[in-house]
Amino acid sequence: MMYVLYAFLILAGLGLVLGLALAIASKVLEVKEDARIKEVEKMLPNYNCGACGYPGCHQMAENLVSGAETNLGKCKPGKQDKNYDPIIAYLSEHPDEDGTKHIPSVKK
Repeated sequence: MMYVLYAFLILAGLGLVLGLALAIASKVLEVKEDARIKEVEKMLPNYNCGACGYPGCHQMAENLVSGAETNLGKCKPGKQDKNYDPIIAYLSEHPDEDGTKHIPSVKK
C-alpha cells in the first residue's frame, strides 16, 4: 500500500514542477502580436474563404499591416465602403512603431 502512496506523491510532485515550468515558460517565451492586426481583421468580411490567396482573413490582415500586401482588391467578398475604406483610414491613422505607414490601395 505504501508503494502506491509513494508513486502517487512522486507523480503529483512531478506534475506540479512541470506545470510550474510550463507556466513560467509561457510568460517568458510569449510572442507579442501587433494589435493592429486584430483591428484590421475585424474590418475584413471574415469569410475565411481564401479567395485572396491567403488561408484566411487573419493572414490577409497580417500582410496588410506589415505592408507585404498592398492590394485590398484581392479580398473578393469585401466592399469598398464597408471594408476597404475603413481599413485604409485605420492604417493611415495608425502607423508602425517606427512611423512607417503601409497604406494599401484597391485594385480589382
